[in-house]
Amino acid sequence: TPCPQWPYCRKRCSYCNFNTYVVPAVDEAAVRACLVREAHTLLRLSQVQRWVHRGVHGWCGARQCPPAAPHPLPYSITSVFFGGGTPSLASPRTVAAVLEAVAEAAHLPASAEVTLEANPTSTDTTRLAGFKAAGVNRLSIGVQVRWALPCGPAALCDPSVTTLPPQSLDDAELQLLGREHTAAEAQRAVEAARGLFPGRTSIDLLFGLPGQSRDAWAQGLEAALGLCDDHISLYQLTLERGTALAAQVWGGTLPLPPQDLLADMYQTARTVLVAAGFRHYEVSNFARKGALSNHNLSYWRADQYVGVGPGAHGRFVPRGEGSSSREARVQTLEPVAWMREVQSQGHGTRSRVVLSPLEQLEELLSLGLRMDEGVTHERWGHFSPHLSLQAVFGALGEAQVLQEQGWLLLDSRGLRCTWAGLAVLDSLLPDLLCQLQRH
Repeated sequence: TPCPQWPYCRKRCSYCNFNTYVVPAVDEAAVRACLVREAHTLLRLSQVQRWVHRGVHGWCGARQCPPAAPHPLPYSITSVFFGGGTPSLASPRTVAAVLEAVAEAAHLPASAEVTLEANPTSTDTTRLAGFKAAGVNRLSIGVQVRWALPCGPAALCDPSVTTLPPQSLDDAELQLLGREHTAAEAQRAVEAARGLFPGRTSIDLLFGLPGQSRDAWAQGLEAALGLCDDHISLYQLTLERGTALAAQVWGGTLPLPPQDLLADMYQTARTVLVAAGFRHYEVSNFARKGALSNHNLSYWRADQYVGVGPGAHGRFVPRGEGSSSREARVQTLEPVAWMREVQSQGHGTRSRVVLSPLEQLEELLSLGLRMDEGVTHERWGHFSPHLSLQAVFGALGEAQVLQEQGWLLLDSRGLRCTWAGLAVLDSLLPDLLCQLQRH
């Protein structure tokens, strides 16, 4: 799963502490060339294109199969995710070039999910059509905030918004968050995206904003379903040190909703979305009609992924170096420094840490329990063939207490949270990680 990152934005949002850069001009040709080269380098290093066959000797893990082996097939890329920053600011030509590089280094089937994160101000119909022609087949639009209730058939709303009576209040909320688009622009962007990517347009909902009420949130969710596609991501606003919004809240200028109100907002959203046919398949994600995000599932299932671009993160085994251990990798943060490193050595990896077996199980547990499917016995066995889920969490200890309290389930399917447990997962994980570490 390659994850190319476009680190540039037109404007930094007031709540954002991502590795993003606002610059007067971008040398897109140079950035494109480096993204292509790093994708080639890291995919080959990961040996994602390992040849496999169904002969009597089973799977062939070498770069070349034995001469007597049947015609091999390369392992497939399951998804590609263009993140950022604002990757919709890149040209469709850049997206196409990266996808071509991926296809050259590994097998990229037509069925692979290719997602592009987009901002409403860079998603006009012509541009979106260009991305579709380049190979993008799924869009994730960051609308973030609420819109007013529709006043008539033409006033449709996207699921990313809550309702305040006058439209101007929604635009004020967008300004508070430092977003450069208006509510009307967000609506047009969603409509254009759904026209080109029907059933494959995902939208973010952000709750817990300063001054936000539960009633307005509930009203907005209902109104949002009028335009909603089949995937919604729900995020609680997080204050990050060093951001403008955090300084305003911590300085007493803006009030945040209390914790009990935030919990009510989350439960309200789940109730409304489930009633509308959405499956709450992960802590922050809802889908209907099978429109789950394959790319994000690969994260939560602890699959391997390759981060490409400034500040990108990756988790993979660099078999091209003769290693058999999974590494956590981070690419150089600053774009100019990253490009120099890619040009000189083929990649800009700044940090690489070998993950111990325990650290891999800790990640699998922490990420897997975010999903409604939890951690299956099969997936656990892939990481821990000699110590089963049952052996770790079926014995007396914290997990058993959490099961008795109704937070967890351990059965023939694996270990997973109940709905009540999913809502408070962060408070359950420390006890579960302690029990894992003792084994």
